[in-house]
Amino acid sequence: MKRHIEALVPALLLLFLVSPSALARVKVVATTTTYASLAEEIGGDKVEVFSIAAADQDVHFVRPKPSFAPKLAQAGLLITTGMDLELWLPSLIDKAGNAKVREGQVGYVAVADGIEKLEIPATADRSSGGVHIYGNPHLVTDPLNVRKMAENITIGLVKVDPESRTYYEGRLKAFRARLDEALFGAALVKAMGASTLLRLAESGNLVSFLEGRKIKGRPMSELLGGWMKKALPLRGCKIVTYHKNWVYFARTFGLEIVGEVEPKPAIPPSPKHVEEVINLMRSLDVRVVLAASYFDESKINRICTAVDARAVIAPLYVGGTPGTGDYFLLVDHWLDGLLDAYGEAK
Repeated sequence: MKRHIEALVPALLLLFLVSPSALARVKVVATTTTYASLAEEIGGDKVEVFSIAAADQDVHFVRPKPSFAPKLAQAGLLITTGMDLELWLPSLIDKAGNAKVREGQVGYVAVADGIEKLEIPATADRSSGGVHIYGNPHLVTDPLNVRKMAENITIGLVKVDPESRTYYEGRLKAFRARLDEALFGAALVKAMGASTLLRLAESGNLVSFLEGRKIKGRPMSELLGGWMKKALPLRGCKIVTYHKNWVYFARTFGLEIVGEVEPKPAIPPSPKHVEEVINLMRSLDVRVVLAASYFDESKINRICTAVDARAVIAPLYVGGTPGTGDYFLLVDHWLDGLLDAYGEAK
């Protein structure tokens, strides 16, 4: 027994010598479950993460619970979009009274930093519905954006926990490598390098470039794998969406959005507008409607029934339905749902 106690003495001494801050995990508060999932990917066992919005919730319209302010008061890092998606957040920060997580401070991360925004309005006219003056904020539907988001989260973690820089940056590198292979397939990443593939994908020229090049006498497109290959049957397909959630997704995977069920962002569709959408789909032979799972399915089903179309009701955020526990599973879920719908619509 004495020998066991003596063996424990060095470990106990080390425990007392280590500062409490070194033992504590960084408390991270994220506005969405997708941001929370990315923080866990990068932060590993050095973070404790809480998501304000539920996985199946419309982040536009979160009603902050009284329990959210204490979480934010204790946070070392806040992760938000950094646009005007979470309009309820500033008042919550005020209630929390945590100066570190205010915009511009060390504990504030805007995942949208450095990402090219689509649909920036010429004028901030609210008569056009829920206009986002900085552009469309639904960045999470595009894996190319999520790659940059992960970098922004890493920068934030390093700022609040600089002693763990090597750990966070190593996990970022591993996450990016996994994401690149999920996008393009391991063979193509090895042949061309991720940076070249990312530039081509961001410019919309990846598929045409690969089809016009050969390697060992065979089209380079044969090396394409991952989500980009999986989505090839969707390229050029016309689609109607409920809300402007999917513009980044459509850009990267080559779908053509021809209309929305909402007449204007965040404005519920009237019976007249529903009829207009039905007529549009008939005229263009659109066979699929894509909607985030928090919208009213009854209007979607009415439209689909009228034109013999298929509805794809999908969660926008990680964990929104069983089997979408991380971002990789979520993107697979989106693509599988669309491929099934277009297959059935033929």
